[in-house]
This record gives sequence, C-alpha cells and structure tokens, in this order.
Amino acid sequence: EGQAVSQDHVQAYKWFNLAASSGATGEDREGMIGNRDRAYRLLTPDQRAEAQRLVREWNAAHPR
Repeated sequence: EGQAVSQDHVQAYKWFNLAASSGATGEDREGMIGNRDRAYRLLTPDQRAEAQRLVREWNAAHPR
C-alpha cells in the first residue's frame, strides 16, 4: 500500500519478483506474481531495466 512511506515501484517489483521465484506454490505464488505484474505495469522502460538489474544483483549476492 505504501502508506506512511514513499512508494517505490522499482523496489516493489524487485521484492515481489524475488518472492514469486522463492519456491512458494499455489495461491501464495499466484498472489506474488499478480503483485509483481501490477508493479511492473507502473514502471517506465528505464525503471523496468533498473528493477531487473536489482533482481540480478540480489540473486548473485544471495545464491540459493
């Protein structure tokens, strides 16, 4: 919701993307995917590239 904090759709996309790929299943995963996709639609092309870069960096720094 971004209440009482600045909304950052790039960061929202990053965290929802990471959550969706975390191994969750069923309705939990579907909810994360839906939130990720909603955040993605709010981003400009440059912001999308930045968000994807942040996801790649997070994954490189935190191998599973």
